[in-house]
Amino acid sequence: MDLLQLNNIAIKAALSAGKVIQQYRNEDVSVEKKEGGTSYASQVVTAVDRACETVILAHLFPSCDEFDLALLSEETEDDGSRFGADFFWCIDPMDGTLPFINKQPGFSVSIALIAKDGTPYIGVVFDPSTDTLYHAVKGNGAYKNGRPWEIKPTNDHLTYVTDRKLKDTPRAAEIESLLNEKVEKLSLNGVKEMAGAGSVLNGIRVLENGPACMLKFPKKEKGGGSIWDFAATACIYQELGLPATNFEGGRLDLNRKDGTFMNQEGVFYANFTD
Repeated sequence: MDLLQLNNIAIKAALSAGKVIQQYRNEDVSVEKKEGGTSYASQVVTAVDRACETVILAHLFPSCDEFDLALLSEETEDDGSRFGADFFWCIDPMDGTLPFINKQPGFSVSIALIAKDGTPYIGVVFDPSTDTLYHAVKGNGAYKNGRPWEIKPTNDHLTYVTDRKLKDTPRAAEIESLLNEKVEKLSLNGVKEMAGAGSVLNGIRVLENGPACMLKFPKKEKGGGSIWDFAATACIYQELGLPATNFEGGRLDLNRKDGTFMNQEGVFYANFTD
């Protein structure tokens, strides 16, 4: 299987979807509700999400036939084919629908190729607000706008990257305590919060604003993001040698048997190693 060829296909698909988003980013779009997790952000969908998915699938379907790949996409019901194939495309046509609706940065296109055992092999993220493309291929490094990406944390504080502000987050005191532990261990000057993006761009923001981290506790309620929220960025982190793990530091299960939500394991992303 030619990973570089598949990576190029995924990049073309992501850029095409990005053009759709850019076309509508200043328009007022109607918002529908769908079945999701417990958060409002996971329950909203627009015609732009669906248009992006249509464009992406047009690019990816031929590769599914040629390489016998399965497919998992946010706006299409999971048909379970990802459990039978050796690899599957994992797609979030537009992550961060809520910031898109609010005409704020924080939305992106995310496409990954995941092995049956949950290992990410390709990760592509496109940020339509800044025209920035991030991608990685297993064993081939991580790239930003086509150039090898080197992460250089420069801040003297810890950036806490989150979808919602800490004061509005359950178990905020526990999170604050964990962040302060990291601050002390890394000899930093406090914590600064960066809130409001979708999970995919939050993963990118951690890399861009270091030292930084994002985390989600395991919980019983449905939510915590889904496989497609972390698949592409997990590949990028893997190639950068940085942690993109479940909350306990174990391997992210990117091919969950019991559904797509990640609530049971939580997540931890960081651009530093303890």
